[in-house]
Amino acid sequence: MSKTVLMVGASRGLGLGLAKQFSAEGWKVIGTVRDPSRAEALKAAGVQVEALDIADAASVEALNERLSGTELDVLYVNAGISGSRQLSVDNASDEDVGQLFVTNAIGPVRLAKRMTPRVKPDTGVIVFMTSIMGSVETGPGMGMPLYGASKAALNHLTRTFVAELGEDSGLTVISMHPGWVKTDMGGEEAPLDIETSCRGMVEQVTRASGQGGHRYIDYQGQPLPW
Repeated sequence: MSKTVLMVGASRGLGLGLAKQFSAEGWKVIGTVRDPSRAEALKAAGVQVEALDIADAASVEALNERLSGTELDVLYVNAGISGSRQLSVDNASDEDVGQLFVTNAIGPVRLAKRMTPRVKPDTGVIVFMTSIMGSVETGPGMGMPLYGASKAALNHLTRTFVAELGEDSGLTVISMHPGWVKTDMGGEEAPLDIETSCRGMVEQVTRASGQGGHRYIDYQGQPLPW
């Protein structure tokens, strides 16, 4: 029996890379995109494509209903936005800040709470794509302060989510930093290519099954400071 992963935010970059890597390793992959008509690369990789806007609670509920009866080995929440590199507390509008925090922090945890009953209770893994920039200890000074703050908020809400699961939960939860990767956000100067990062992340997720607990790690499995 192949394992099943729901890859949330799979249209491009790391999300597309992860969907391809899981698929190449024999997983059944369900990939979400905002516009399924522009998901040729996912369809070519044999991915089941579903529509989702993570910032829209109604869209999350509709996806949850469409996946009724589906059992997940992994829920991987990758969807997010970076915002402008120049975005700061000095120039950000209320709309900018709201979009950043709803998409990067509120939406992922809200979706995970709705989808948790579909994740295998003893061996399932829930992954939130975060960033070292969300580390309160080491993130400041890395640039993009509002993006980093949104990921710090995600980390905080993830820890709250884990606490609410309770000590008896067998689920494993990972806050994953992909490394500095050549993507639209990472830029061409980044040292990692998408394939290397994604291979590492899939390896960490596979290893984590059944371990339980919550950890904040990078694509090589190195623990990161909160």
